[in-house]
Amino acid sequence: MRKFFRALFASILLLIVCFSAYALISGKTYLFKAVYYNFAGIDDYKIFTNDTVRTAAAQPWKIALQPGLKTPDTLASMLADLSTVALLVVKNREVIYEKYDDGYSDTSLSNSFSVAKSITSLLVGAAIRDGLIRSENDLVGNYLPEFSTGLAAQLRIRDLLTMSSGSDWDESYANPFSATTQAYYGSDLRKTASSVTIKKQPGTYFTYKSGDTELLGLVLEKATGRSLASYAAEKLWRPLGAERPALWSTDRTGGSAKAYCCFNTNARDFARIGQLMLDSGRWNGTSIIDPAYFTASVTPCMIPDETGTPANYYGYQWWIRPGYPGVFYARGIMGQYIIMIPSRQIVLVRLGHKRSSKKIDGAPAEVDALINWGMTL
Repeated sequence: MRKFFRALFASILLLIVCFSAYALISGKTYLFKAVYYNFAGIDDYKIFTNDTVRTAAAQPWKIALQPGLKTPDTLASMLADLSTVALLVVKNREVIYEKYDDGYSDTSLSNSFSVAKSITSLLVGAAIRDGLIRSENDLVGNYLPEFSTGLAAQLRIRDLLTMSSGSDWDESYANPFSATTQAYYGSDLRKTASSVTIKKQPGTYFTYKSGDTELLGLVLEKATGRSLASYAAEKLWRPLGAERPALWSTDRTGGSAKAYCCFNTNARDFARIGQLMLDSGRWNGTSIIDPAYFTASVTPCMIPDETGTPANYYGYQWWIRPGYPGVFYARGIMGQYIIMIPSRQIVLVRLGHKRSSKKIDGAPAEVDALINWGMTL
């Protein structure tokens, strides 16, 4: 038995040495961080550097909680099983339902994960309205010289918005060697995102890639000459009257924002993004994005996906629910949702630690459950 444990210890030690040597020799030192933290969480802003998205004069929500309002038992059980930390409903610009759990509150920060993609899309629309980007048809190579030759020279901003870059980005979340893992834990997002090869004709093939959004973030940094946090403060957080500063996690101090994943704020301020989109890109009558850009954002791109089926569920970094006319939403991998139900003038925000493994037409099961509940309010 003693020999067995000695052999086991020696094997583990050898594995650690080989792993460490590979990480150091290859320059993939992000692997140490990836292994240490093991998997992403909603409090990861604590392990990253962050840029602050600053506020101006707050515009607090009108609180009109309905004491008798509660979630149906089946939905409540589902949300509890998925470790929900926040559930908030805004109707007609008033908070009518609000519930927190697991020590979280109306001021607690949570990582948005891929909800950040939708926020990045809003900033692209704002930059187009500001004339800093001419249109969605601008070539990416005009902003990022790495995309100036071959098929890459045909890549448009629109192709990034619709997840149809045709790149070889590896979207694997479980593989520690994937581009997604390197982007999340690494310290050079520009290198990671720009190292892709465009394999398919841009604009012809939909496949979900965080790298496409990260390239949008890099385009924005170049076009505006500012950090995403600074531009988001000007175009979103200050005009929308956010009550608290947000954090946008970066690859390193003074580096690039994790445009595809890591905008951190609270449920009430996430709801402002939803209200902006519910009002077609306007806030208190002032346009943040142009009407045409809003319409394109929530219109299915219809680009064939991996199955050859037109993507009737995705616009400009916003998800669309085909079975529910007019409904669209932003979503993150741990079940972060901002759901807009225009027919009911409702914005619904859910934050939590998990999402359901059960899918309904490609969407996590709780999405439809939340929409169905929202339709009754």
